[in-house]
Amino acid sequence: MKSPAVIDEEVLSQTDRAYQTLRSAIVRCEYEPGARLRVEELSQKISVSSSPLREALSRLAGQGLVQPLEKRGFRVAPLTIQGIGELTRVRILIEGETLTDAMANGTDAWEAECVAAAHRLALAEQRLSGASAILDDDWSQRHRAFHMALYSGAKSELLKAMVSDLFDAAERYRRYSASHRTGPRNKNDEHQELMRVTLSRDKGKALELLRQHISSTERNVTAFLAANGKGT
Repeated sequence: MKSPAVIDEEVLSQTDRAYQTLRSAIVRCEYEPGARLRVEELSQKISVSSSPLREALSRLAGQGLVQPLEKRGFRVAPLTIQGIGELTRVRILIEGETLTDAMANGTDAWEAECVAAAHRLALAEQRLSGASAILDDDWSQRHRAFHMALYSGAKSELLKAMVSDLFDAAERYRRYSASHRTGPRNKNDEHQELMRVTLSRDKGKALELLRQHISSTERNVTAFLAANGKGT
């Protein structure tokens, strides 16, 4: 008979695995916004028992990626115009504060990592040559790594954790709208300029570029949702 400690460790492991698997799938829009998440089906699909799966879904609900239903079920959180508006406002506040912290405390090693991350992102964008970058998994990973590198110079671990969650929430909106976009949006110039200004420690200009960068996502997503009647 297994000891309680062993059982707890196994449950924790299953919960973490379910959480990571579902979080990645939801952010990548593998589940449609508003789709019902049935515990029994998910349990079989990802080979996790129902108790840790419900714990993982509750964690995702706390991050706004899923919503609990009245009869103990869950659904993928919908994507709305109001939602992207609120998310954008909070991102500008939190990411602006985190970038300010990074510029104030970033070291030489931080600067080197920012440059390297920007270079890796640029290489991925060149490789795609006009394709929809955001739907490419490699580009998406490098894009996230670039933004996290900019913020990594901050001392506040809480701010960095909040930025990570907010970025993933926005990624779902970006991916969903990009999957229906007819033309690509090349953001490499924006990224390179944001890096350059950040590393120059020009706080005012860096925060304004960040605001524009985040707001451009809101405009694109809002236009898509409104045009397709999906924003209510």
